[in-house]
Amino acid sequence: MQKRRMGVFTYLFNFWCIAWLIIIFVALFPFIFACIKIKRLNRYGTKLTNIWADVFFLISGMPVQIEHRFKPDANNTYVFVANHFSYLDVAVGMKVVRNYFSYMGKSSVKNIPLLGYMFAKLHIQVDRSDKESRSKSMMRSKRALDTGRSLFIMPEGGIISHEIPKMHQPFKDGAFLLAIGSKVPIVPITFLNLYEIMPDKTIFWGLPKVIVHEPIDTSIYSKENLEELKTRVHEVIQNELDAYKNGN
Repeated sequence: MQKRRMGVFTYLFNFWCIAWLIIIFVALFPFIFACIKIKRLNRYGTKLTNIWADVFFLISGMPVQIEHRFKPDANNTYVFVANHFSYLDVAVGMKVVRNYFSYMGKSSVKNIPLLGYMFAKLHIQVDRSDKESRSKSMMRSKRALDTGRSLFIMPEGGIISHEIPKMHQPFKDGAFLLAIGSKVPIVPITFLNLYEIMPDKTIFWGLPKVIVHEPIDTSIYSKENLEELKTRVHEVIQNELDAYKNGN
């Protein structure tokens, strides 16, 4: 993918985005902190991150364009699975997914001031290089699903594709094993153009485009045909990425 040049507008736009990202987060953090500390309020911490994303994308002038081929029921539990090409993916995910949910993501996020604390307490962190960390994360994720909390997982295992917008293969097994084990539907999500808006650590103005696909019933799958499920989810997401790239 060809590297884009930064002009004056882009520098100013990035300053604007970073400033408002911090302002909104700091304004909401006391309420998020209360939701973290008071167990019965935990689920409202997720709602506050939804509000953070709503306000940020509105003020930044980048309203997220969501095509809902399926509207998730707020009272149901799902495993949301998406492609991962950009640092913007997590923020857009907070805008798109309105269910009570946890991200399952890299433990390195916890090192970011304030955001890292929130992520560690509201979401599920995993150090993929540590077998014990992976095992604990899977157990926490299973408990979350069994208590009615959805999960959002990007099964490529990081921003590691060398041929964006082709997803890295093979997918990690975790999201699919969890969905099968808890008999929870998988909802594929395609982030169509976030890698164009934020190809590295620079944000270029654009309208984020997202497709929320029909759920995939996991009750007909088991560990024995796990690869079939992974292939099916990959095809749903990748077909839309290919169509977008080809202008269809």
